[in-house]
Amino acid sequence: MKEHTSTNQVFCKSEYDTLKRVILCQPQYMTIRQVINETQEHFKNEGIHIERALKQHDEFVNTLKNYDIDVVLLPYHKKYPEQVFTRDIGFTLGETIFVANMATEARAGEENVLKQWLEDEEISYFNLVREHIEGGDVIVDQDTIYVGLSSRTDEKATAHLKRLLNKFNVVTIPFKEKYLHLDCVFNVVSPDVALIYPHALTKKDIELFASRYDLIEVSKEEQFQLGTNVLSIGNKRVISLPVNKNVNEQLRARGFEVIEVDITEIIKSGGSFRCCTLPLLREKS
Repeated sequence: MKEHTSTNQVFCKSEYDTLKRVILCQPQYMTIRQVINETQEHFKNEGIHIERALKQHDEFVNTLKNYDIDVVLLPYHKKYPEQVFTRDIGFTLGETIFVANMATEARAGEENVLKQWLEDEEISYFNLVREHIEGGDVIVDQDTIYVGLSSRTDEKATAHLKRLLNKFNVVTIPFKEKYLHLDCVFNVVSPDVALIYPHALTKKDIELFASRYDLIEVSKEEQFQLGTNVLSIGNKRVISLPVNKNVNEQLRARGFEVIEVDITEIIKSGGSFRCCTLPLLREKS
């Protein structure tokens, strides 16, 4: 397995260490072309207000920059309507960026834009070409990697990851397929706190998560508003939607600083803060 040697450019071992560098893409051509989840189904006739989505995305980018996070913006292309969701095109683990193999026609090819940028920056990567896997199904917590089994990430991909990552504990997590990605129903925000939408998961996995984390249960309404899909930027700081009041209250009760940013236009397309970010570099808090 080919790995990059410079920890100055690439390093990630969790979802909650201090975020230093991250990849985003503006929603210039965002549209609901193929309905992929309940959120998109709900908004398919209303559509996306691009100007509003761009303004909200800019606010999100500026918020990240205000916390001294280096933001890389990938070039957008009209043929990729869901390019804003950069999380899915890869994931960073240790000093390696794994580039995903997108499972659907609507998103196939997005990974090539990432690969071009990595090559231009002379950052090496591991290309997952044979099996379907998307970064929204990969949640990293030190030596444990949770991989969701979904319509976008299959058993072959998780078996391949287990062979590649034999020093890690790769745990497969099945969930109800209509929720699209694991990070829409589960997310780790600190070494001991996680968000969960239990109705999408098996009793066995809920018990597993409960044994490892203080679980904040997300309601059906707030799951629809992607309440689990927050972004931890380190030092118990979390970016979350203002509308998810209960999630934010529960986080604050546990000592988190909740940074509220409104990207409700973007979530109409079925993803929120975690979906919109591909971390390259996180440093120990």
